[in-house]
Amino acid sequence: AREALWREFTRLHREMLKIARADKICHRLMSIPGVGALVALTYRSAIDDPARFGKSSTVGAYFGLTPKKYQSGETDRDGGVSKVGDAMVRTALFEAAHIMLTRATRFSSLKRWALEVAKRRGMKRAKVALARKLGVVLHRMWVDATDFRWGASTMAA
Repeated sequence: AREALWREFTRLHREMLKIARADKICHRLMSIPGVGALVALTYRSAIDDPARFGKSSTVGAYFGLTPKKYQSGETDRDGGVSKVGDAMVRTALFEAAHIMLTRATRFSSLKRWALEVAKRRGMKRAKVALARKLGVVLHRMWVDATDFRWGASTMAA
């Protein structure tokens, strides 16, 4: 049974890679470290039409990567992640942020920014913040038809 499941998994994985490599937009999105075929396809299918968003900075909120807010009377508390949007895309972006912070060897301004956040607020919050920023950068790259820039001009929001 395990062998049959593994064969089916590898067949589906190869099919997914073939689809992602054939799509110009996915290929461009995969130029970011940590963003692979699964993240690119998930993001592309969730956004569908990038013109729906007037500003790239609203993409993070669309996927629920913003802090929860509780306000009542004099009480005003910030909470965890709001988890409002598509959970699959939120998970994929979080995984891409994790890979960028832990496995990517080449430094970029995004990774440097996230490591500074990790020093101040902790690694988990840095991963969520980087996931939000990755969503913004992916949208801007899609709209502008540009590849990932490793330097300081990468910072979008």
